[in-house]
Amino acid sequence: MSIDPSSMPRLGFGLMRLPEQNGIINLDHVCRMVDAYMQAGMNYFDTAYVYHGGHSEEMIKEALVKRYPRDSFIVATKLPAWCLNSEGDRDRIFKEQLERCGLDFFDYYLLHSVEDGSNGDTYDRLNCWEWAMQKKAEGKIRHFGFSFHGSPEYLEKTLDAHPEAEFVQIQLNYADWENPVVRSGKLYKILHARNIPMIIMEPIKGGTLARLPLELEAKYKAVQPEKTIASWALRFVGSLPGVMTILSGMSAEEQMQDNIHTFTHFEPLTDQEQALVEEVKTIMLNVPQIGCTACRYCTDGCPMKISIPDVFRAINTMDLYHEEFRPKSFYGAVISQGHGRAADCIACGQCEGVCPQHLPIIELLKSAAARLDV
Repeated sequence: MSIDPSSMPRLGFGLMRLPEQNGIINLDHVCRMVDAYMQAGMNYFDTAYVYHGGHSEEMIKEALVKRYPRDSFIVATKLPAWCLNSEGDRDRIFKEQLERCGLDFFDYYLLHSVEDGSNGDTYDRLNCWEWAMQKKAEGKIRHFGFSFHGSPEYLEKTLDAHPEAEFVQIQLNYADWENPVVRSGKLYKILHARNIPMIIMEPIKGGTLARLPLELEAKYKAVQPEKTIASWALRFVGSLPGVMTILSGMSAEEQMQDNIHTFTHFEPLTDQEQALVEEVKTIMLNVPQIGCTACRYCTDGCPMKISIPDVFRAINTMDLYHEEFRPKSFYGAVISQGHGRAADCIACGQCEGVCPQHLPIIELLKSAAARLDV
């Protein structure tokens, strides 16, 4: 059964940044968001084995599977290379995922974060591609693909080697279109030329493109005063041909309602608006920023419990808004919750090994410590 892109919702619910209360996912809050999303006629839920330390998959069971008929929703999850030590781990993790989600099969299943080097080598070494196709033959997976964080060259190599992949999930947003590390534009063009359905992650770049300096927000508001800043980022991606579903890691009901409105009343960017987005991007990228998307892959294994994305958020805010009080207050609140300071980093390298953005985290933390831990 091949994928019918027209049957997929344009907005996908990413369950990577769910609302929490005292460090625990707020089930009632998630249920209300699920209800709003489903009532809007949308039904694609994206989770992963590692999101929220495994609790994201559990939320699928509690907020969705127990409350809606199985044929009314689509669930996607992922196999993480960095949790695999042997071929036996593939089935162990897959079984655990089915149990967590309360499902008998997954509609979409992905190899998580395929990229040049360790992750790609692990999937090849442990025959994960062949294993996934066997799961598909058994009816445990309906559609198989992979998420990608590597180079354009490696993407083409992977597509050539694995034509069995039915879809690819990539990071794409207007800020990263020409990013020399992410290379959204080049990845998009490769997939579009091959007519491969695309699922897009990080369309708002971890929330970065929902909060811009006031002078940049004013440029958008002058053209479309009723639209939110986040909607511009979503409309940029939604205007691209070949995009099947756009994931948003929503953590608040207000975000859900805004995104639903954007896609139920979708308006592709006009030529004038495209030019404005390009102008805003050019101005925005003149300010150096740490390219962290707050995926938090780095935090679970940090022996010093440093909330690395929050450290970088503080630094980026200081640089972007040219003020220190609020970022330092935010950082102090993070530390008061039991997280380590930037200066506590012991340079073990665990974080750099799992960072999809390939950030030099150790050096960045050292620089951050000099500015925050004084």
